This record gives sequence, C-alpha cells and structure tokens, in this order.
Amino acid sequence: MTTKQEKLAALLRSGCVIPVLTIERLEDAVPLAKALVAGGVRVLEVTLRTPVAIPAAQAIMAEVPDAVVGIGTILNPADLARAEDIGARFGISPGGTPELLKAAAASPLPFAPGIATASELMLALAHGFGLVKFFPAEQSGGIKALRALAGPFPDMRFCPTGGIGEANAATWLAEPNVVAVGGSWLCPTADIRSGNWAGITAMCNRALKSLKPA
Repeated sequence: MTTKQEKLAALLRSGCVIPVLTIERLEDAVPLAKALVAGGVRVLEVTLRTPVAIPAAQAIMAEVPDAVVGIGTILNPADLARAEDIGARFGISPGGTPELLKAAAASPLPFAPGIATASELMLALAHGFGLVKFFPAEQSGGIKALRALAGPFPDMRFCPTGGIGEANAATWLAEPNVVAVGGSWLCPTADIRSGNWAGITAMCNRALKSLKPA
C-alpha cells in the first residue's frame, strides 16, 4: 500500500464506521455534523448526491473543526477536483473508471475506489489502490464474497458499504481485511429532516459501544 493509501487506512480505522451523508438542505449540515461528532463519530463522508453537497462540506469544515470531512460519490475527475479544491481529507467512489483511477492515482487526495468484482479489484490494484470500497457489499455477495476475494488478493483492504447497518456492522468489522464500514443508518433521513439531532447522537453512542470491541 502506498503512503497515501496507508494514510487513508489509518483515517478510516480511526472512524470504524463512516456515516454516508446525503445532505438535502444546507442548514442541516452543521447541526448534523455536530450531532455525529458529539456521539463520537468524527470521520464523515459527504456524498455528491445533492446540489448543496459541496457548500455543506465546506460549512462543516469551517464550523465543526473536530469533524474529518471526506467527499463521496466521486464519479469522474471533475468531482475529484472539486473535492481537492475544498480541502477534503479523503475521497470515495462507488466504482472506478480508467479515467477516474488515473486522475486519483495522480492526485494528492487519499482515495478509495469502489469495486464489486475481482476484475474491478484488479483494475484498482493496477492503478496503485490497495484499499477499496466494497460496494454494494451485501448485494454483491456479502461476507462470503469478501472472503473469496481475500484468497487471490490477501493484501487488499476494504471499506464495505451497502446493506450494512446496526445488526451486521460488527460482523463485517470482525473480518481481518476490513478497516471500516460505511453506512447511512447512523443518520436516518427522517431524523435529519425533523432535526432530531439528539436522536442521532444517541444512536452514534450506542453504535460505537457495540462496534469498538469488534
């Protein structure tokens, strides 16, 4: 693993569980981040799925200094450049085109491309990525598929995302090649829309108590 990938692995391990944030309203960004950080969840992935994603990430970085903000749903080199420009700490993609992998390999931004198959994993590896996002994890065969990939790729490390929640996160984290898991269950859309920040903090506290021993 390159130094850049080792840095990302250490960052994700410190987070254990990475909340995948889809922020619909800019005014929700800072209180949501504060609620997550108060619950012990500091490493956050703000996805590029809404028009306010970039300003939301900037607001969190400016007003919640304890948050470690990365950008997710990076689909192309332009998205990667946007993440770099705002000073994101890391980037994550659901997949990996040759163009994106080439740009990410040349970028100083710690980055994890998404893979679901052995061929996609080989493509990521050929571009120097030893840490990848396994997505969609449950729908792509779950832990059995992850263990199968570990055979020919024993040195690869994974951040599984997709279908992971409170009931199975600890099981995924117990796998030796998993550095962290991603998911949106720590910040349900209904709680964000209603401003239930205390509920999100409580959920984070409960999750970390159950996950850390794993």
